[in-house]
Amino acid sequence: MTSLILPTSDGGTREYRLQSAPSWPKPTAPLTSRRAYAAAHVIPEVTADNTPGAPARLDWEATLAYRHELWSYGLGVADAMDTAQRGMGLDWAATQQLIKRSGAEAASVVASGNAATVGKSVRDLVSCGAGTDQMDLNSLYPGPDGIQAVLNAYREQIAVVSEAGPKVILMASRALAKVASGPDDYLHVYATLLGEVDQPVILHWLGTMFDPALAGYWGSDDVALATETFLGLIREHADKVDGVKVSLLDASHEVALRASLPEGVRLYTGDDFNYPELIHGDGTRHSDALLGIFAAIYPAASAALQSYDAGDTDKARAILDSTRELGKHIFSAPTFYYKTGIAFMSWLNGKQPGFQMVGGLHSGRSVIHLAKTFELADQAGLLKDPALAAFRMSDYLRINGVGV
Repeated sequence: MTSLILPTSDGGTREYRLQSAPSWPKPTAPLTSRRAYAAAHVIPEVTADNTPGAPARLDWEATLAYRHELWSYGLGVADAMDTAQRGMGLDWAATQQLIKRSGAEAASVVASGNAATVGKSVRDLVSCGAGTDQMDLNSLYPGPDGIQAVLNAYREQIAVVSEAGPKVILMASRALAKVASGPDDYLHVYATLLGEVDQPVILHWLGTMFDPALAGYWGSDDVALATETFLGLIREHADKVDGVKVSLLDASHEVALRASLPEGVRLYTGDDFNYPELIHGDGTRHSDALLGIFAAIYPAASAALQSYDAGDTDKARAILDSTRELGKHIFSAPTFYYKTGIAFMSWLNGKQPGFQMVGGLHSGRSVIHLAKTFELADQAGLLKDPALAAFRMSDYLRINGVGV
């Protein structure tokens, strides 16, 4: 049995013995009982600058291979989202390339007739974020000119996603949060965009725990009032809304919102704390998924969804529950650094050559935090090759002075 020495929060160390890795089955047919997108991260060139403010240079082979890995488990990919470090190191130039390349790779999967994705379209396999992060926030001020600039920025990015083939996700906008004076400005921008798109989109509501710059989104800091505005928009344009992706980490709010949505509009949970019960549902309704944590737990997530398809709901829920503590830890405060844990697990599992992230975000978590990530990933059966993971973990600890 593989073992290594892990640090403890009191400054000491202890021996940790890894368990044997389970074999998570890949699906032999498309997943049907739940629609699920894993929000994938990006992998930089290890020799790129990778410091705050530097242009993003991606390792395209490793980045796209990760998306193929997710597709092979029957999951869709939510790309160019906050998990891919939008607004936290991934600039618009690199984002455009990511959208175009992901769309092309998804098209190749559609053409291949893979058992897990047979019959799926590019839009089923990949959805991409369209936002406004090409804008200079310092040059924006509230008022009609600012609102028009936000509209034009959204239009530019929607065009890039639409041309590449993925489904559009209308991301929450820091620029709109800055220039909007109230709910009417939000309704004007979103209603205009929904009137212009030719296929249904996913609306994205991201809470301040993920991005503090989005305070007051939908025109109010009062979540109940913001929800009324949000629902009014959806009801008015239900034919243009495939679903809503809500990341407020409030399960009771999501259940109430889910019950209030028009027929045919999906609730894609973005709650990386409470996803097991939200995906499981209450016997009447369930949430679909668009989750950053799925990029880390995708073998288990796929196995759970396969169990739902087979009618074994107890097994499905048990699998999801077995990953909960890992999800809560990776997304612990400050939550916007959750991406560091996802990249760390990718490195431990041999999916990228180095533990590097664009914008220097690999420094976003402590040694103790990442040691706990390693332990919880092992306990959830999500270290594919325990010996490799232990070797890399030992190297990381030694480089950072643990046990030296």
